[in-house]
Amino acid sequence: MATVEMVMPKMGESIMEGTILTWLKKEGEEIEEEESVLEVATDKVDTEVPSSHGGVLKQILAQEGDVVKVGHPIAVIEIAGTNGAATEAPIDTQEAAEAASAILEEAVQNHSALSEQTEAVNITSSANRFYSPLVKNIAKEEGIDQAELDTIPGTGKDGRVTKNDMLAYLKSRQSVPSTTTTAAAPRPQPAPVPLTVSGEDEIIEMDRMRQMIAERMVASKHTSPHVTSFVEADLTNVVSWRNKMKNVFKEREGQALTFTPIFIEAVVKAIKDYPMINISVDGDKIIKRGSINIGMAVALPTGNLIVPVIHNADKLSLLGIVEKVNDLAKRARENKLKPDELSGGTYTISNVGSFGNVMGTPIIMQPQVAIMAVGAIRKKPAVIETPQGDFIGIRHQMFMSHSYDHRVVDGALGGMFVRRVADYLEQFDKDRTI
Repeated sequence: MATVEMVMPKMGESIMEGTILTWLKKEGEEIEEEESVLEVATDKVDTEVPSSHGGVLKQILAQEGDVVKVGHPIAVIEIAGTNGAATEAPIDTQEAAEAASAILEEAVQNHSALSEQTEAVNITSSANRFYSPLVKNIAKEEGIDQAELDTIPGTGKDGRVTKNDMLAYLKSRQSVPSTTTTAAAPRPQPAPVPLTVSGEDEIIEMDRMRQMIAERMVASKHTSPHVTSFVEADLTNVVSWRNKMKNVFKEREGQALTFTPIFIEAVVKAIKDYPMINISVDGDKIIKRGSINIGMAVALPTGNLIVPVIHNADKLSLLGIVEKVNDLAKRARENKLKPDELSGGTYTISNVGSFGNVMGTPIIMQPQVAIMAVGAIRKKPAVIETPQGDFIGIRHQMFMSHSYDHRVVDGALGGMFVRRVADYLEQFDKDRTI
């Protein structure tokens, strides 16, 4: 029998390490190629990692709670050798990492579109404790200095502080200013609101994804002064065209034709007209994005939201956008998204109309500077202007809400952008083909 090392796979361009959450297989158990062997957590996703080879899990090299760099060995797999002898197969760590990455299929719940990159460096404290870049990043964001960080008890290997340790500490942390001088002043902690619980109440622990969403939403409101502009658009042409095409499209392509791809196409066109919506802020610098990557909020069966990204949406036809939307939405609900499909968004759309809401005020997904919510399409009486005069007719109307970062997007730009999206929808060619 021969042995090969299973290594920590690469799970996205900016992800340089992962934390072992749970081993799904035990030493001595048989595993098949591409069968999920363990769960790994990064600052962007929780991921089930499949085996790069079939055989027997001979030895586990990284324990639960360990932080392992990409490409480093995490297990030894015994596979059938060609000559039946017990030999040690030569190992190419980089090749194994690439092979494992290629078959990485399962990305579990998280809200990576809002996460920031962390530096992949080994950081040791004054108390000679190792802290992962993710833990250091959380400490920096929350104003926790080194002295305070060294006091946090760790449940990881050798007392290492894990992300869950940080979340638990932050939940119980009181608003007490640090006595240690730091380069940056800690973020003021809000005073806890007194809460009483009766015997009739039920206490529900937030899952990891809900905790992350809560943190990111609060961080976004702290970062960006939100302003929202509203426009009501006449979607009669869009509704008429979709009603005419949806059954034909279903029979031909075997897929549903929803409104979302049409909204995305209009947003992409408007971004081309107003490229300063497609930006990010880095201190006192504005980063103008070269790609148009549209995130779309998808509701999960758990009630949480996840935001897969359509990369280079401006390069896709309407048919291409339809296929991408259907594929990403389906795999999002099945927890089968890849890490890279959850990152890199430059603008986001949220369809609150799917819940029967007429409008909403969405929160910006950092580091983006704008997000649009589209409401329910409703039949309403409206004034229709014609060369023969004005008259009242039944039209399909929809509200659009555009939230933007007022640090860099003024009301004129934010308002003109959402108006331009409405114009593209109102001018939709109901005789077009797909």
